[in-house]
Amino acid sequence: MGKEAAKESLVLDGREVQITHPEKLYFSAQARVTKLDLARYYLSVAPGALNGIRDRPIVLKRFVNGAEREAFYQKRAPAQRPPWLRTVTLSFPSGRTAEEVVVDEVAGLAWIVNLGCIELHPHPVRSSDLDHPDELRIDLDPVPGVAWDDVRRVALEAKSLLDELGLRGWPKTSGSRGMHVNVRIAPRWTFQEVRRAAVALSRAVERRVPNLATSKWWKEERHGVFLDYNQNAKDRTTCSAYSVRPLPDARVSTPLDWSEVTEKLVPSSFNLRNLPARVDRLGDLFAFTRRATLPPCAPTASAT
Repeated sequence: MGKEAAKESLVLDGREVQITHPEKLYFSAQARVTKLDLARYYLSVAPGALNGIRDRPIVLKRFVNGAEREAFYQKRAPAQRPPWLRTVTLSFPSGRTAEEVVVDEVAGLAWIVNLGCIELHPHPVRSSDLDHPDELRIDLDPVPGVAWDDVRRVALEAKSLLDELGLRGWPKTSGSRGMHVNVRIAPRWTFQEVRRAAVALSRAVERRVPNLATSKWWKEERHGVFLDYNQNAKDRTTCSAYSVRPLPDARVSTPLDWSEVTEKLVPSSFNLRNLPARVDRLGDLFAFTRRATLPPCAPTASAT
């Protein structure tokens, strides 16, 4: 008989979740984070983490051998899953469908972490309406060599434009080198319409700060900070708030107040070790996200 694998049993709101191989290093080089450390981090920020994924289908990005090794995306819900874990069936432009997991509670959060999900990747839709996003996502992605200060300046320009449109953007670090700005919208537009709005918004920001921002699709034409409007396509997901990113310092995609963007905080300031204390001090800065409707004439642009 072989030696039984180590497990850590967590009882969360009356549900038992097993963390297998709890001492396995997921970040070995710098942060020295085990699988159990990762689970405990997510439990410590569970209200905020769940706020970003609750009632949304989620793609499982699994780092089964830790952050330094290659991950794989699993759209379809595992066949072996708890009976209390909800799923919904999505259809994609290819004509294929996938039954995807929906995580509504803390036990489900721990369960997907046990699968090796370092990051959380929800779709921008709710389970009750899978064809109409309730979130427009602005992804500010700096090209190599571009400084964080330029990302910050482009984000503030995007905020100014959103203010003029009567919309509110909720900023967060991407957890890597860039920034995300999430905009709540009414779920009345299709993915194609929301993507066109994102194209128009990206081009408008580019016109305001042409030396800093670009909406050019081809990489060889880009400079500065790329506004990746294609993150609003139906088959795309981005990491949600409080996601740990697979970087050596285990940094976290962190919600910010706009005043902090002005104050030039840098994304490397926030990691798995210090984020819980920040949340204890400031609360969840995304807790008060509310739905907002686009203006009667939503901005449109030709798809590229």
